[in-house]
Amino acid sequence: MRRLATPFALALLLALLAGCASTGGTAMPPLRTEASVDLERYMGRWWVIANVPYFAERGKVATADVYALREDGRIANTYVYRKAFDKPEKSMNGVATVVPGTNNAQWRIAFYGGLVKADLLVMEVAPDYSWALIGHPKRKLAWIFAREQTMDEALYQQLRARFAQWGYDPETISKVPQLAEQAGQPGFQ
Repeated sequence: MRRLATPFALALLLALLAGCASTGGTAMPPLRTEASVDLERYMGRWWVIANVPYFAERGKVATADVYALREDGRIANTYVYRKAFDKPEKSMNGVATVVPGTNNAQWRIAFYGGLVKADLLVMEVAPDYSWALIGHPKRKLAWIFAREQTMDEALYQQLRARFAQWGYDPETISKVPQLAEQAGQPGFQ
C-alpha cells in the first residue's frame, strides 16, 4: 500500500505545482511559441542537459526523455533517470497529445493515467535536431535537451541565455549531471 501512496502523493504535488504561477511577482501573459516541429525527427531520446530544478526531477542524474509516435497519433513519453550513478535506471511513462494548430510545438502530457498533466512548449529546436529548448506556459519550468549526453559549454551558455527572451531568469536553469564525473561540479544540480 505504501508503494502505491508515494506515486500518488508525487502526482498530487506535481498537480498542485502545475497550478501555481511563478513569474517573480510580475504578471506576464502565457508563454507562446512560434516553433515548428517535425514530429518524426523529434522522436527518440533527448538527454536533459539542464532544467529549472523542481521536486520531481531534483536530485536525479542521467535523465532523459524518450519519445515515440503511437498508432493513435499521440506520443509515448518515457522519462528515464537514476537516483544516483550507482543505482539502476528507473522510468515514468506518460502520454503526450499535440495541441492542434501549434505546428506540433505545444504538447499536453499526462502521467499516472492522467492524474498529472502539464503543457509543454518546444520553444526552439536546432535545424539538425541536435538540441531543443522546452518551456512551460507559466514560465516556471524549462529544459535544455540534446541528442548527445553532454554539450559544449559555450553552446550550453548560449542556449541558457536564450531563455531571457521569453521572460525566464536564465540563472534559475542548472545542469543535470549526465556522467559521474559531473556530479558535484559547479553549475550542476
